[in-house]
Amino acid sequence: MSADRVGLGWRGELAAGILDRLEAFDVLEVIAEPWMGKPRRDVRALRTLGEACPVVIHGVAMGLASSLPVEQGRLDAMARIVEEARPSAWSEHLAFVRAGGFEVGHLAAPPRTEATVAGTIANIERAARVVGSPPGVENIATLVDPPASSLDECAWTRAIVAGANAPMLLDLHNLYANAVNFRREPLQMLLAMPLDRVAMVHLSGGRWIERRGERRLLDDHVHDPPDPVYEMLEVLAANAPRALTVIVERDGGYPSMDQLVAQVDRAREAVRRGREAAGALRRVA
Repeated sequence: MSADRVGLGWRGELAAGILDRLEAFDVLEVIAEPWMGKPRRDVRALRTLGEACPVVIHGVAMGLASSLPVEQGRLDAMARIVEEARPSAWSEHLAFVRAGGFEVGHLAAPPRTEATVAGTIANIERAARVVGSPPGVENIATLVDPPASSLDECAWTRAIVAGANAPMLLDLHNLYANAVNFRREPLQMLLAMPLDRVAMVHLSGGRWIERRGERRLLDDHVHDPPDPVYEMLEVLAANAPRALTVIVERDGGYPSMDQLVAQVDRAREAVRRGREAAGALRRVA
């Protein structure tokens, strides 16, 4: 196992603070889409950033989780960014985002069926051929349990990552939100995920909303990661055999850089405790 890494999502609003505190981060995650279509000389700035701190690339609009093929242009655009930026890894969501020329407008969960498993595997394999390496695939949050599903979220995810031989980006707040919204036990769901495939992790926060008289936890990336998410990270670190790249995500309502660094440090400490717990168990065994 190589070393675990903990860092922050790169955002324009945070750029100055990140560069001022660069030593606090092991890795930075850059969203791909704002760089698509830019001149190569602009994209090469990501390579320069990567020379100061390792960079991973994260896509948000490819639409891997579909029985329809991913658009070739989106794959080509991601390949150009990966070629120019030379990140240590790249990732995308297990989400449905478009069909028949219509954009959904957000990351949607498709019906969890054998058909979407097969279509998603085909899309991941095609993406790996075009880009040159497979994406880390990320679980998404949903306010609606997908209708017409024949598989639960964990079984569906396991089938995809095993069939595509892909690494996983496990978003712990997405998993936590789905668990509490649909009355499941978060740690049981965590342990049912393909933890042997987890290479990347997202931590974020959300807020409670009212929906048809019921409370739902909305993943909005505008709030701090709650305590249970750090607890899940510790459990994950105790059970995941691969080195973890952990990213704290924030897309608005930005706190001070001191607060963000404190969240990164808290995540790093949770990973350390989880690894130590796993080591203690191995020594006893």
